[in-house]
Parts: sequence; C-alpha cells; structure tokens
Amino acid sequence: MISKYEVLDTIKMIETQNLDVRTITMGISLVDCISSDAKVCCDQIKRKITTKAKDLVRVGEDIAREFGVPIVNKRISVTPISTIAASSGFSDYTCFARALDEAAADTGVNFIGGFGALVQKGQTNSDIALIRSLPSALSQTQRVCAFVNVGGTKSGINMDVVAKMGHVIKDTANLTKEQGGIGCTKLVVFANAVQDNPFMAGAFCGEGEPECAINVGVSGPGVIKSALEEVKGESFDVVAETIKKTAFRVTRVGQLVAKEASERLGASFGIVDLSLAPTPAVGDSVARILEEIGVDVCGNHGTTAALAMLNDAVKKGGVMASSHVGGLSGAFIPVSEDEGMIAAVKAGALSLEKLEAMSCVCSVGLDMVAVPGSTPASVISAIIADEAAIGMINNKTTAVRIIPVPGADVGQVYEYGGLLGSAIVMDAGSGGCERLIERGGRIPTPLQGIRN
Repeated sequence: MISKYEVLDTIKMIETQNLDVRTITMGISLVDCISSDAKVCCDQIKRKITTKAKDLVRVGEDIAREFGVPIVNKRISVTPISTIAASSGFSDYTCFARALDEAAADTGVNFIGGFGALVQKGQTNSDIALIRSLPSALSQTQRVCAFVNVGGTKSGINMDVVAKMGHVIKDTANLTKEQGGIGCTKLVVFANAVQDNPFMAGAFCGEGEPECAINVGVSGPGVIKSALEEVKGESFDVVAETIKKTAFRVTRVGQLVAKEASERLGASFGIVDLSLAPTPAVGDSVARILEEIGVDVCGNHGTTAALAMLNDAVKKGGVMASSHVGGLSGAFIPVSEDEGMIAAVKAGALSLEKLEAMSCVCSVGLDMVAVPGSTPASVISAIIADEAAIGMINNKTTAVRIIPVPGADVGQVYEYGGLLGSAIVMDAGSGGCERLIERGGRIPTPLQGIRN
C-alpha cells in the first residue's frame, strides 16, 4: 500500500524538483507491412502506425492529468526501415521516411524513430540504400529520427560504415544548414544498440520485440540533486545509498505510468528506462549532480569517478522498483541539452576528450556535441570509431550524436530551442586520422565477445 508520505514526496518531486516522465514510446512492428511495391508498403506503414497509435497522445495526456505526473513526450519507434524496405528495390528510401513523418504527424507524436540499419558485421543492399538516403530523408522530414548500429561486443566494428558515416553526417548538416545542421540532431551512430530504447533519436523496435509495446523513459536529475543536498559532507557510502533510494522512487512513477498506458492502449508492457535525462532547464541537470557530489565544475578531475558512482547507484535503485527495466538505463550527458554541461563548456572545464572518458561509465556516449562545420569527415568518423571501441570492449551501449554546425567556429553558440537546447561549438581537431579511416574492413570481435 502506498502511504500518504510517499504521495506527498512524489508531489514534491514533481512540483519543485522537475520530476517528469520524459517519454511514453510505443514500439510497433512493421514486419507485416513489407511489400515489393514501395507505394503499397508506405501505405501499409502509415495505416498500421495510425491505427496502433491513434490514442497514444490522448492516453498520455489523460494519465498525466489524472495522476498529476508530467509526461513530456509521446513517441513511436518502429522496425528498422532497412528491413521493411528491402524488397522494394528502391535505391532512395526518402519516400519511406516521408511515410513515417506523415504517420507521426497524423498521430500527433513528437518523434518517430526507426529509420535505420543494423550493420555491425556488414551491409545488405537495403542497408546501403538506407544509409545513402539519410541526408535527404532527415532534411525533408520533421519528426523522423534515424540510427545506424556500426559495432558491438559480439561483432567488432564495421569500419567501412564508420567511414561512410562521417560523410553522411557532414552531408546531413549541409542540407539543413539554415537551421544549424539540425538534421544531425536526429541521427545517432551506435555500438551495441538495444531494441527497446524509448529515447530519441536512437529508438527502434527490435526484431525480438512484441507486435506493439509501451516503453517508458523516466527522468529525475533535479530530484537526485535535491536529495544529495540533504547529505552534504557525508561519505560516498551515504551518497550512494541516497541516490539508490531516490532512484527507486523515481522509477516507481515510471512503472505506474507504463502499466497504465499499456493497459489503456492494449499493448504489451515493455520496459522502464531508468536513464537520468536532463533538459536545458535550471535544476534539471546531470552536471549539477556531479558538482553536488564534489567536483567544482563538471569536467574537472574526479568527474568520471562521480559519474560512475551515480550511474551504478541509479541502476541499483531502479531495478528494485520495476521488474522490467531495460533500454539504456543510466545517466545521459548530452551537452546542449544539459544546463550544467553548457556552463562547464563555457568555463573551459569540459572538452571532447573528457566527455569521451565520461562515456566509459554512463549512458550513452558523445551526445548532442557541436563541432565546427569545417571538421573533416575523417575526424567525425574517427570520433565514432573511438566511441564504438569503448562500447565494444566494455560490453555497453555507446553512441555518437554529433553536429558539424555549418559556418560555425569553436566557441560559437547555436540555439536549437526546446529540449535540444544551446549547442556550444567544441574543438574536434582537424586531422591526423585519415589513414586510419581509409583502411576500411572490420575491427575483429574482441575476446570478451566470444562467450559460447
């Protein structure tokens, strides 16, 4: 039974500490939409999505109103389009992206994810067509999000695709240059991508997922920071225990919302993602938690240790609150979307190199990082390779969402607005890795990936 104290505590978290459910994401399988006729396939995609998700936004709003829990986004993820469009014979998959965009607009969701491919060991003809289509697809749609999985612990890293993605990201930025390369904010390059991630831009509905499932992502950086303010000067044992207990309470809110949404929508209960997802709002920052733990400015020495403990404690507390924890479940460090991270970059304390070190111990990688538009494609590819290597060796999900802002130089700020926040252009270097990227081939599966 829920006590009145727990109810009051939850109300306090919502009203004063920025607690919210960041997203309800409906995963929809599109396997039965496959057709050799591209128009038929697109029509079936739109019909299925609009049928399954017709009540998603309304139900989300009803639950938010009835339970007093803010639900920020309602989203959809679908089966990777490289699988669904394979039999069409098309070389340009932009029409499939437009079909997804139209379906998303019809249902009223914020974003739809799944325009992507799993190419960690090699590429099919369909994968090649999809990757080639990414710049045009992301520049011609508003709500479509894309992903490419280039590596994993059991597969190694597909360096041929890594090399391509540097050029794809540059082309996407140039096609959306009037909006600061915003197309790149909707494209994630993964290693060890998970099938039930509810967070954009990398969400997709994996082949092992149900016909239709509800996955919920919770968020509570402000709640964690507020709890830590009550234990100033205490040992790390006390700090970790405080985070665990707070994460438990936050996750229970997500569990309640996921259960209600799945029942009302007639969908399977998928997972609750424990990730601490920040926003540009003051009081909703992962960086500020790390500073509360003890580093003067996020990025100073000690930041990685503090982040490792935070990430671990969040998982330990969250798994006790829900039987179906999944997705990414950690602490996100998206630079432009976190008020504290933005301040740390401005202060000169946070660099790409430090962010890479931090990504070794949290979710999910170099996220919403802006670099000069002049950054060579080979450098972007090398950054992707480094993050993929961290994921491959450590058996964890890593990703890169990087924006080469056209015409921008180091130190400039581009305002994307909303949850995307303010991107401060960071120094990515300009060379030194062309020969590495030009090698191509595949970095072999590491020893820890050979388990059977």
